[in-house]
Amino acid sequence: MADAQRMPSGLKNKIVTADQAVAIIQDGDMVAVSGFVGIGTPDELILALARRFSEAGSPRDLGLMFAAAPGDGKDRGLNRLATPGLIRRVVGGHWSLVPKLGAMAIDGSIEAYNLPLGVVSHLYRDIAAKTAGHITKVGLHTFVDPRKGGGKLNDRTTEDLVSLIDLHGEPWLHYRTFPVNVALIRGTTADPAGNITMEREALTLDNLAAAMAAKNSGGFVIAQVERIAENGSLAPREVQVPGVLVDCVVLSKPENHHQTYATPYNHAFTGRQRVPLDRIGGLPLDIRKVIARRCAFELPMGGVVNLGIGVPEGVAKVAAEERVLKYLTLTAEPGVIGGLPQGGLDFGAALNPAAVLHQNQQFDFYDGGGLDLACLGLAETDAEGNVNVSRFGAKLAGAGGFINISQNAKRLVFAGSFTAGGLDVAVKDGQLTIVKEGASKKFVRAVEQVTFSGAYAAERGQPVLYVTERCVFRRTAEGMELIEVAPGIDIDRDILPHMDFLPIVRAPALMDTRLFRDEAMGLEQWLLGMSLSERMSYDPDRNTLFANYEGFTVRTVEDVDLVRREFERTCQQIGKRVHLIANYDGFELDPAVSEAYFSMIAYLESRYYATASRYTTSAFMRLKLGASLQSRDLAPHVFETRAEAQARSAARSVPPRSQPEPSPPKEPMDA
Repeated sequence: MADAQRMPSGLKNKIVTADQAVAIIQDGDMVAVSGFVGIGTPDELILALARRFSEAGSPRDLGLMFAAAPGDGKDRGLNRLATPGLIRRVVGGHWSLVPKLGAMAIDGSIEAYNLPLGVVSHLYRDIAAKTAGHITKVGLHTFVDPRKGGGKLNDRTTEDLVSLIDLHGEPWLHYRTFPVNVALIRGTTADPAGNITMEREALTLDNLAAAMAAKNSGGFVIAQVERIAENGSLAPREVQVPGVLVDCVVLSKPENHHQTYATPYNHAFTGRQRVPLDRIGGLPLDIRKVIARRCAFELPMGGVVNLGIGVPEGVAKVAAEERVLKYLTLTAEPGVIGGLPQGGLDFGAALNPAAVLHQNQQFDFYDGGGLDLACLGLAETDAEGNVNVSRFGAKLAGAGGFINISQNAKRLVFAGSFTAGGLDVAVKDGQLTIVKEGASKKFVRAVEQVTFSGAYAAERGQPVLYVTERCVFRRTAEGMELIEVAPGIDIDRDILPHMDFLPIVRAPALMDTRLFRDEAMGLEQWLLGMSLSERMSYDPDRNTLFANYEGFTVRTVEDVDLVRREFERTCQQIGKRVHLIANYDGFELDPAVSEAYFSMIAYLESRYYATASRYTTSAFMRLKLGASLQSRDLAPHVFETRAEAQARSAARSVPPRSQPEPSPPKEPMDA
């Protein structure tokens, strides 16, 4: 029957049973299904659809569209729909947790595509807006690139969903849109008019965009909820999907509506209650902790970070143990900003999140370069620095958000064991010993599928590290270079024989022995010191010291003293008074140490600076800095841009002449 005949229009009470709701799904429909692992997965609706096909043999030949695999890696979620005849085509972002569908894709039982998770997420919006498709660089030089397969997973899949186009002389990928006939979404509370809130959901995902995609395709939206409210009682700002987009509302059984597949409900996943993160237990000193610790040395103070599933999950626990979480913003691709991202079947949720965005908005941020660092899993890599995490013979994991994240993060760290399959190592007294080597090599001549292109990263100048328990590699313009080796490891015995290619070996450094000891590493002060050093650069031609405080935080008297020591060390090495230009964008100063900080600034300026110019785009920070500087008889004007600060610095600079040496350093200031 025609779409308009499936359901009476203008229903005032949209609450129906699950069986009544799925009865509107017809043969050949493309069904978009919400869910990230078990978060937001509409199991009540999926069960009803599987039951209908089992009993009636219809609907048949459905298409499925999902961004992150709604499943548990076994039987739940979309695994329940992996039945011959029910499914004809699947367009998915992540496949690892829907292995039953994955097996059908591998053996050619269905047409199947693997597109980047962020692309699928954005396609919902493009379908809703009826645009010409999604145009992005995400996927270039990977298996999604049409020159490398276009994301098709088997020979039965012939239709091209991805094409290479040229815009202004640059290559881009165009992802086609297609109609969505039915969207299965999930929320917390609904009223009879179909307005949906999500206050007990750990994520909001793409529910709104998928609902719009279905509605504007002339399709239908079915929402699963856990409770019903009176008409007109829902706060409008809490409504995530308005009733005008929803055709049916199904009240779920509690067992089919857990917050995650691991947790029935946790207030801390919604931000309605905060838990003390300092009580979370640390990791035992094993191979995973060694790798996570080495990755933690790359954490950008004040930066935004994404941690992938698997070994990278341990970086969050190391950061908590080393008390550096307060200096970072951890994120997860389904929309979590801040807090402590979780792993396992809780993956996608976070304890104490600061915000939860829609999934497609998170990928707007990621694709635009918002991540300062991404730490992702290392399943297989090769001589080009390519990484495969998506397909291994008959095992289909899928790319998930890996391609979006790895291509667009400012810096990238891949983390994983050096070999796999029975690897056993001993970590003791600052050294690493290989007790039993893994049966499978992970550093191979050529990866089976390119999920990340090392050559493309090198071409764009993206810094990339490959961290294992026994060594660290860096992708250079010349290729893969061995740059660090663990204490106790012999290169000719423990590294080179277990690789299928020969890396560049110049003079690799020793990995920090703190990685291999039980006690805490003291990462907090080390990272703060490192970040200050990296934030300072000196131009000898102009005798100008540039200090980048962007995203830097000063919370304690110890932080103040650390800043003083780093500036004194740098200025004493230069040996003469310098022209300082300081960027205070995103700088945070705890009011409790404000007096100590500005006293330290006055001390440095009186001893080491010929002139000092400061700038920030924040009007509040300009006022705060200006007032504090003026109270100490220092130049109070703080500029809005770097160009203005440089111009003032140049105007105040005197012609080159002999300048007095800095006076001998006094004892450290009593801050």
